[in-house]
Amino acid sequence: MAKTAKMRLVELMVLKEDIDGVIECLGKKGNFQFQNQIESNAGAVNEDEEVLSKLKSARSFLNARDINTSDLQNFTRPTEYDRVLCQKFLSVVENLRSREMEAASELKKVEDAYKEAKSFANLKIAYSQFEQMTFLTMKIGQIDPQNYDRIVEETGGRAVVVPLGEDRSRILVATSKKGRFSVDSKLKEAGFVNMEIPHDFKGVPDDVLAGLEKQKNECEKKVQLLEEEKKNMSKTHKDFLVKFLGAFSIGAQICSLKNSLESTDLVYRLTGWIPEADCHSLMKELDALSQGRVAIRIFEPGEVNTVRTGNEKVPVKLHHGKFIGAFERMIFSYGSPAYGTIDPTPFVAMFFTLLFGIMFGDAGQGLVFFLLGILMAAKVIKIGNWNKFAPVFIAIGCSSMIMGLLTGEFFATEGALDGISLFLTGLFGESRTPILEMKFWQSANPINIIFGIFGFTMAVGFVINSIGLIINFLNKIASKEFGSAFFGKTGLAGALFFWYVVFFALSVAFLHHHPSKFDWCFIGITLFFAAFGSPFERLFNGEKPVLENGIGSALIGGIVELIEVISTYLSNSISFVRVGAFALAHAVLGFIIAKMCSIAPDAAKLLILIVGNAIVIVLEGMIVAIQVIRLQYYEFFSKFFNETGREFKPFSFVYNENH
Repeated sequence: MAKTAKMRLVELMVLKEDIDGVIECLGKKGNFQFQNQIESNAGAVNEDEEVLSKLKSARSFLNARDINTSDLQNFTRPTEYDRVLCQKFLSVVENLRSREMEAASELKKVEDAYKEAKSFANLKIAYSQFEQMTFLTMKIGQIDPQNYDRIVEETGGRAVVVPLGEDRSRILVATSKKGRFSVDSKLKEAGFVNMEIPHDFKGVPDDVLAGLEKQKNECEKKVQLLEEEKKNMSKTHKDFLVKFLGAFSIGAQICSLKNSLESTDLVYRLTGWIPEADCHSLMKELDALSQGRVAIRIFEPGEVNTVRTGNEKVPVKLHHGKFIGAFERMIFSYGSPAYGTIDPTPFVAMFFTLLFGIMFGDAGQGLVFFLLGILMAAKVIKIGNWNKFAPVFIAIGCSSMIMGLLTGEFFATEGALDGISLFLTGLFGESRTPILEMKFWQSANPINIIFGIFGFTMAVGFVINSIGLIINFLNKIASKEFGSAFFGKTGLAGALFFWYVVFFALSVAFLHHHPSKFDWCFIGITLFFAAFGSPFERLFNGEKPVLENGIGSALIGGIVELIEVISTYLSNSISFVRVGAFALAHAVLGFIIAKMCSIAPDAAKLLILIVGNAIVIVLEGMIVAIQVIRLQYYEFFSKFFNETGREFKPFSFVYNENH
């Protein structure tokens, strides 16, 4: 059984002139985790961070493409020549930005002037003449165009409202002098802003309107030319911009990290964990990079004082290929295994694939998952961070197709796989279809089918629970926790109790075995050490006193644990019945879709088949995945995941897009 990767603590003493190159190398390698958490020094100067901020602003202004974290591997930290070129580029962008803002501001002023002048184009008499009227009062002002209808409705027959412009943003309101107070109140509620109009104002001459319109058109053309200039700059400088976004992103992170390290005026000290397999190559590269000026010391975990005292956990790294590695997140989402213990990822990959296939047996629907995984792996389909799970989709697709082939299911249709079933069964005897009967409602012996499926899934559960117990035993032996290895619910005593009870029950049920004194003695002894194992654990581990809180407390705790042992193993076994239940439910759903197609009009059959299968693939696929994860967490992991470690999270460069 594979264990977690061996780790080493590395101490580096780096000269000031080499520190930037060393940090860049560590960041690109991505296999060095700093021993202590690095906290950013907020007060330290970071010139590259300031330049990066300006570059991101320039990128946003030019609407150019952004980079991502994976692109950083293609760039290096900026040189002095890069800094000079970058400042020139930023100056050009800033000049263009200023000219665009100035042109936009000028256009707005001209548009406002033209809009206002056009609003009063129809006012041909002197405004002062309105005030000479004895029975009318006039007001001219601005409103929100959306409030125009409201003003007309609320003022009713008390006022006349005349729009002065096409957009209704300026109005003239005429009302009797008696009703002006009521109208004024409604206007105020609607956001009416009174405009001061010169007494001798008689409207706007046509030549003034023409001049303003010409000026507006010129400003619009100027803004358009600047927009084209911006597009051209974005197109011609896109590679330049991308390069320096990457370079200064690396430079900013190097500077930030450098400001947080232990240092003197001449030397920086870096300590961190690295996989043993990468030690030699990384140290050789750092030595060549610094021309032999880096001092390197390597320690085994047992030589690190903080690890020996328990104040620090050695980071845990798992070594896998692409297929097994795709299942790692299921492990770390529950917790990291302890350092030096058995790596459970291969078992998780195997059990997840097997259980999903049993519960989701359809060759056609499985083919959809398989093809989706292939397309995700080839990056034809990109679904954020989900592409790294492409091997998972391929695996569950294959297992679902195999189960579908056994049950004769293909997109919930009947008879599509009969030829294959007849051929395969014919190789081993009498031909029949399907190979594995799941449609218990069509069988003469439905109870046999149901209990056969439940029995098989409980057998799978027995294997999964047993492997979890074996992993726990081996982990405890490896970590020299002999008391926990032999006693307790998940120790050897609990495992022997579980195994013997299962085989005892099967032999009584199927082999007509008669219980003997040995059976009851063995079950009783293993159950006793599983339930009352705490004092024996302390005795084996040399802890005193053996009865930590007295004999009374030990008895009460043992009785409670006795109930816990029996109920836990019983529930852990029965829990796998749900696998068979979901397998049967999937067959029922397929039958329902097929039945609906058989009674539907020909025009609707294809639609029902597509929609029905789509619903099953999406909804049931999600439910089955959740159930499989639940079984892994609560039935498998609970056997050995009683201590969590610390996940290996090496330092690497990241690109923060939301800067």
